[in-house]
Amino acid sequence: MTPNDQATTKFSTPTDLTIVATRTFNAPRAVVFAAWSDPKHIPNWMLGPDGWTMPVCEVDLRVGGTWHFVWRRKDGTEMEMHGVYREITPPSRLVTTESWGGPWPETVNTVELREENGRTLMTHTMSFPSRDARDKAMGTGMESGMGTSMARLEAYLATLV
Repeated sequence: MTPNDQATTKFSTPTDLTIVATRTFNAPRAVVFAAWSDPKHIPNWMLGPDGWTMPVCEVDLRVGGTWHFVWRRKDGTEMEMHGVYREITPPSRLVTTESWGGPWPETVNTVELREENGRTLMTHTMSFPSRDARDKAMGTGMESGMGTSMARLEAYLATLV
């Protein structure tokens, strides 16, 4: 992990079915894990592009428990997603399903956190049922939205450590 790793979120497509986002945060992994899993933290950073809020953030953090997020833009436009926790290994790993509804297929998301010298490398793997679904997700502008959220998370983590 180098200091430059903190500046950006890197995206790759290592297989036909996956998108992987990586970023290094200047915070211990227990703090990063809490920010990813605690509803008191999530609405402070997981907002995508500027101008969105998260009025609904419900988390039942247990294997088989569900989560539900709703985002709202200033003009009243809303989007939501929900899923189920498949694996929870504090402070290093979360595996969840993710569903946006409608024509979007369910994905499986794995967030892995590795700490080194008080800094945490996050590897977020999104697994899709088909290459077409993966490519459609990439075409939504998700890289920009996720990148903005990850930058917001970096700033938010600084207030927690």
